[in-house]
Amino acid sequence: MYAVLDIETTGGKYNEEGITEIAIHKFDGHQVVDKFISLVNPEREIQPFVINLTGINNKMLRTAPKFHEVAKRIVEITQDSVLVAHNAQFDYRILRTEFRRLGYNFERKTLCTVDLAKRLIPDAESHSLGKLVRSLGIPVSDRHRANGDALATLKLFKVLLSKDMDKSILSHVMRSETEGELSPRQLDIVEQMPSETGIYYMYNKEGELIFLGKSNNIKKKVNQHFIKNGDRARRIQKETKKVIFEKTGSELVALLKENEELTRNKPKYAHSNRKKLFSHAVYQAVDERGYVTLKAASHTFSKGVVTTFNSLQGAQGFIRQITIENELCLELNGLPDAKSKYLDSEYGGSKEICRDSETVLDYNRRVSEAITRFSLANKNVVIVDKGRETGEYSAILIKNGTFQGFGFYDLNHQINNIHILESIITPMKGDANTTHIIESYLRKKRVIRILDLNS
Repeated sequence: MYAVLDIETTGGKYNEEGITEIAIHKFDGHQVVDKFISLVNPEREIQPFVINLTGINNKMLRTAPKFHEVAKRIVEITQDSVLVAHNAQFDYRILRTEFRRLGYNFERKTLCTVDLAKRLIPDAESHSLGKLVRSLGIPVSDRHRANGDALATLKLFKVLLSKDMDKSILSHVMRSETEGELSPRQLDIVEQMPSETGIYYMYNKEGELIFLGKSNNIKKKVNQHFIKNGDRARRIQKETKKVIFEKTGSELVALLKENEELTRNKPKYAHSNRKKLFSHAVYQAVDERGYVTLKAASHTFSKGVVTTFNSLQGAQGFIRQITIENELCLELNGLPDAKSKYLDSEYGGSKEICRDSETVLDYNRRVSEAITRFSLANKNVVIVDKGRETGEYSAILIKNGTFQGFGFYDLNHQINNIHILESIITPMKGDANTTHIIESYLRKKRVIRILDLNS
């Protein structure tokens, strides 16, 4: 649990500042579950430059509650939470100073989004809150007011969590939460899981990631882990002390995220890591007459690959499908049940090629159009799919046919502007496996839309 906060102060000498406004959003990693926003009477004058910056003046605060009147609420909303702030050292120092004046020792773990952004977005022109969120296309209102800056920090923190592929943020939090012995609470764990699409992470008591997986129903999948038989399953059940999840909305995003994080994190009980996620491919070649032909075979080399499959049957089925749908020549495409030089009439196929009434050029153009729909080769596109919540979308970036990464957005200008789009994308390694994941998914399932970056 996180408490994302921002504090405005009177300014003045070090450790003599007073709080003028505070905003805290309690965030469970997915949504805000509680919030507290209030002006605060600092019982001292506000520095003129602070009035000009924030718009908060002494008159506004005369009837505002004093810090001791809101102190209990602050303790309650930050209980069992990690404080998250932009320049957290400042906000935490101010809070501890105010509580110390009341004779109370206020202690919480902290995370600084400045430090996180420097590590996770190192190429940003500036790591100040205003410039950073602007570069990410995050809308901000009421800058230099506590709630405006707290909301901006919260949106930035969501981006940082998404970009944290090594899970260093969660590991930090886990280490702070698991000091001391934890008792098994599998039923409670399952109840806390959503019945939604995403990734789940299983940790031991030392805060080490021991397993991660993808599911369209996280609750159901985690429950299966706890009731499954077998030596490996029982070891996972015994060692798991906490399960954390990340919703992705899109199943394709979940598949890509799982692939990336398994490679990066190498959890103890990971599925066996195969170098290739596929075994067969559809190849294109040119016969002695100049016609483009399609052939299903084991994947042994990359030249001429159209798209990849997990089995020979899958590759052959793909060839049959596009041959029939695009009226191509069955025999040219080398299917084992080609009955004659002509396509069977039951397929509704064209016989023009066999009567030599279609030129080689025209036929090859139709083959190219048919296979281009199912291949990422040389494409520059953004695949838009469901997001984690209503009003949000996921964006998967493909450049020159290679997967670049994904991100989440809620405003159209964030994907219409290539610079903003690239800034919200969490970079990932694109290779033959990610191409296989994306192409396989697009053959079987629908996404919201695919935007051509060249158009």
